[in-house]
Amino acid sequence: MENAAYIGLSRQMTLRRELDIAANNIANADTTGFKVEQLLLGAEVGNRARNDAIRPGASFVLDNGVGRDFSQGSLEQTGRALDFAIEGEGVFFRIEDAGGEAYTRDGAFTLSPEGVLVTKAGRPVLGDGGPITIDPAQGAITVSDDGTISQAGIVIGTLGLARFEDLGVLSKDGDGLYRNASNAAPIEAAGAQVRQGLLEGSNVNPLIEITNLIEISRAYERATKMVENVQELSRRSVERLGRSS
Repeated sequence: MENAAYIGLSRQMTLRRELDIAANNIANADTTGFKVEQLLLGAEVGNRARNDAIRPGASFVLDNGVGRDFSQGSLEQTGRALDFAIEGEGVFFRIEDAGGEAYTRDGAFTLSPEGVLVTKAGRPVLGDGGPITIDPAQGAITVSDDGTISQAGIVIGTLGLARFEDLGVLSKDGDGLYRNASNAAPIEAAGAQVRQGLLEGSNVNPLIEITNLIEISRAYERATKMVENVQELSRRSVERLGRSS
C-alpha cells in the first residue's frame, strides 16, 4: 500500500508543476514573443517500499523538464518604427548581454540616450558589426525584409538574426531572452523576413490553457483521493492486526 501512496505523491508533485506552467502560460498570453510551455513527463523505476526478489520495481512519475512550442505567433501592427517582428520559426534577434550573446523574439526595441538600439531592458541589439547606432537627427529609419537598416538613403547596419536547427539547445532566461546552453553554433537565418512596425504576439491559446488548468485540478483531486484511500486502508489494516493479536 505504501508503494501506491508513493506513486500517487510523485504524480501530485508533477501536477503541481504542470499547474504552475499552465498558469504562467495564461499570465503571458499578451507577452510579446512568448512561447507556450508544457511539462515533459517520464517514468522512473525505483525500489518498492518492500521489494522481494520476484517483484519488479515501482514506476514513479518523473519531471523531465519543460518543453516549448516555438511556432510562429500572430503579427500585430503597431506602427512604431523601432518595432520589429520575424517571419520564420527558429529565428531570433541577437542581443548583447553581460553573460554572453542572447536571443529573443521580442522586437520591441528603443534607443538609448547614446542612440544605441536596445531592448526594453536596455540590452544592445546586435547587427552585422556589433551594436547598432542610430542618429535620430538624420530622420526616420527603414528596414528591409532581410533586416538591412537605412537612414536618409544610406545603409547604417543590418539587424543580426540567428537560427537554430535544434531549438532544444536554448534555455530560457529573463526578459524574454534565450541562451544557447550547448556548443551548437547558430546558423544563417536563410528565408526569414523582418517586418518593421509589427510585433509578434505570444502563441498561447488562452482557451486551451484554461481547459488544461481544469483538467490538472481534477487530476490532482483524484490523486489526492487515491493517497487518502491508501492511507485509510493502511490504518484499518493496522487496527485489524492489533485486534487479532
